[in-house]
Amino acid sequence: MDLENIVMQIIINSGEARSHCLNAIREARQKNYSKAEELLQTAKEALSRAHQIQTEMIQEEIRGNGQPVSMIMVHAQDHLMNALTVRDLATEMIEIVKNQNIKE
Repeated sequence: MDLENIVMQIIINSGEARSHCLNAIREARQKNYSKAEELLQTAKEALSRAHQIQTEMIQEEIRGNGQPVSMIMVHAQDHLMNALTVRDLATEMIEIVKNQNIKE
């Protein structure tokens, strides 16, 4: 697979993960906690795929087979970091929603 397609896989998987996290928050707000957890798990799997691709690219660079940094590569990294942040925040927000609903 060429570099552009490899980088696009990071973007696609990161975007998928971000979307699942936001949907998980929406489900939690509707008190659908099992669906929210399922969506977080799906997000985790997508993030794992993106992170694996990133790790392989880093390992190739360490071996001396690195690629020049391109805007699309930077864009992919941005997507991945954003998705990781959204995942962390979604996890915390879902716990807050659960606790709030328990108190009510």
